[in-house]
Amino acid sequence: MSTANILDASLNIAAADRPPLALIAGPTASGKSDCAVMLAQELHRRGRRCVVVNADSSQVYADLQVLSARPTHEEMGGIEHRLFGNWDGSQSCSAADWAQTARHTISAIHAEGALPILVGGTGLYIRTLLEGIAPVPAIDPGIRQAVRALPVDEAFAALRQEDPERASRLAPADTARIARALEVVRSSGKTLAQWQAETSGGIGDAVTVYPAILLPERQALYRRCDLRFERMIERGALGEVEALLARQLDPALPVMRAIGVPELAGVVRGEWTLEEAIARGSQATRNYAKRQFTWLRHQPPEDWQRVSFENFDSTYLHDILFRIFHLT
Repeated sequence: MSTANILDASLNIAAADRPPLALIAGPTASGKSDCAVMLAQELHRRGRRCVVVNADSSQVYADLQVLSARPTHEEMGGIEHRLFGNWDGSQSCSAADWAQTARHTISAIHAEGALPILVGGTGLYIRTLLEGIAPVPAIDPGIRQAVRALPVDEAFAALRQEDPERASRLAPADTARIARALEVVRSSGKTLAQWQAETSGGIGDAVTVYPAILLPERQALYRRCDLRFERMIERGALGEVEALLARQLDPALPVMRAIGVPELAGVVRGEWTLEEAIARGSQATRNYAKRQFTWLRHQPPEDWQRVSFENFDSTYLHDILFRIFHLT
């Protein structure tokens, strides 16, 4: 994967062997969307057209304008945004689905002579786009049902026997990842690691990535998570969930499991109060931010610029970001 730290605003995209792809990644509520817009606006002032491309697994769904904190027209700041709200909630957008669409979108932006700025915090989306996807065959339905019916401690014990390498990398309570690894090895006879060694379709070797990973001080980030969820309520998140429930979608769909939907669905059904839903939703947001933070700190290439900060002041972030991309 080709990476660099300096974004040359005068770069001729059409002449580049590996066209540029700016990337601003960070956990939820870290300010990455605002940073992407600030970068795009600055480059626009320097004569470079930019397009922000979404890499957030919740913001792809049209039904989650509020609960995904999808940028409003005003927050887009006059910059074109793509892959925001492109999927209907009745459709599951997997990492492979998104990456395929993102590849075409980024290629089209380059063909237009513009700079794509990828922004998001879904590590699996980013990794799949850049590194490709493992050709894991469809899981046998019977095996999937049997694995998913196992208590997590039994599934983890089985995984330690059948794929000890993967088990060593997972927390014993990580229900989803344990089940996925176990169903793959039982259905295909090969471990996830073996399949991942055969990845294909990534664009990492075809572009030059200019990355910035935002890693705010954790307690400050968690306070922003709490504030964000409260503001979502003020902006109509409850009505958004009521509309989703009225569609009677499959509860297993990603849109129905997005943070805030189960919590507020309980309010609609009369199972708990709005105050309890806010507490649950805020905690779920903090938990998600913590997982993203850990992934972004350790998983991307070591030469990707990590940006640690405590001050969320826009001017302060503006200065940090522009120093990273050598625009000041």
